[in-house]
Amino acid sequence: MASDNIADILTPEGWELVNSLGPYAEADSLRLTERLRKAGHSPDAVAAALTQSRLRAKAAAKFGPFAEHMVFTSAGLEQATRLSVAARHAQRFVDAGLVTVADLGCGLGADSMALATLDRQVTAVELDETTAAAATMNLLPFPNARVVNADASSVDTAEYDGVWLDPARRTTTSSGTSRLFDPEAFSPPLSFVQELADSGKPVGVKMGPGMPHESIPSACEAQWVSVDGDVTEVALWFNALRREGVRRAALVLGPRGAAEMVSDAEFGNGPTAPVGEPGGYLYEPDGAVIRAELVADLAADLGGHLLDPMIAYICAPSFTDTPFARAYRVLAVRPYNVKALKAWVRSEGIGVLDIKKRGISATPEEVRKQLLTGSGKGRNKATLVLTRIGDERVAIVVEPVPAP
Repeated sequence: MASDNIADILTPEGWELVNSLGPYAEADSLRLTERLRKAGHSPDAVAAALTQSRLRAKAAAKFGPFAEHMVFTSAGLEQATRLSVAARHAQRFVDAGLVTVADLGCGLGADSMALATLDRQVTAVELDETTAAAATMNLLPFPNARVVNADASSVDTAEYDGVWLDPARRTTTSSGTSRLFDPEAFSPPLSFVQELADSGKPVGVKMGPGMPHESIPSACEAQWVSVDGDVTEVALWFNALRREGVRRAALVLGPRGAAEMVSDAEFGNGPTAPVGEPGGYLYEPDGAVIRAELVADLAADLGGHLLDPMIAYICAPSFTDTPFARAYRVLAVRPYNVKALKAWVRSEGIGVLDIKKRGISATPEEVRKQLLTGSGKGRNKATLVLTRIGDERVAIVVEPVPAP
């Protein structure tokens, strides 16, 4: 974006400089800056190179070793798709037999990289000139990908088999970037996506995971994706890219691989889970399962019930290993009374307290401070789940079940 200066690293000298830097270390940045300036590099080139070094280090979480040879902008990296997720986007186009793909709003080019790796012919379109330059560098290794610096809404999509979009969901000002929440304020807006889909074009679009269900078009599959417990997106799939019989889905990616729950029911029309008392094992569903309205489906799979119809905690009498929820063994159920809980913490010698909560206004940090202040420095650790059961607030003492 405007605040990112990558021009100084796009010269042969600048590119050699940024690639000569070792792993980024904040503590060494001042000393390294002085050394590079003494070596004759301009202040602008040094600043740009160090910024890229810092962004590459940050980008490793999304791009792995590929980040070491890529060009980034701050805002572009924030919105960029993780390569592991982009690969799944690209596979949809392969499975649908779509060869030529327009990636509209390509950003830094993550999805285009994944599409090109799977032998798709990709035209990556990006409106922001700086971001387009970064995408051009990132896609240089792929002869089947090209970058066009243009407005996505101006592209004639008739010549492409399918379209992928990642609309810009942030606005940039002199003070930084801020998130946009209205789908019609995105670039391009959701109405543009809808027009493409209405024409019969196979379309996929990445949206923020908090997208309201009422804003999701009726003729698409909505797939929420979480990576290591972090819900990263909801992808909307239209026409040939939509799977038959799937309206909403939760894709969970983690150390154990990929797992998915799906439903063909419309939002608000899924099954209703029974409600019961806490006991046995408590399950905290993955955020993608919650956003996809699949908590009741998960409860049925676990042979369990909700503690409250409006809160996503499940209890079941026996343990079932599942990638879709974090499991805890229930040890005790106590009233949510700060004075009584403080006495319990002191009597049990608890010095480390992990707190989970849903349906309670107080933050875990606030409650932890209340319960541990003046309770001594105990050596034991405990986990509390604070929640509501009807009008009653409870504190459930649990023990995490070790992940396989």
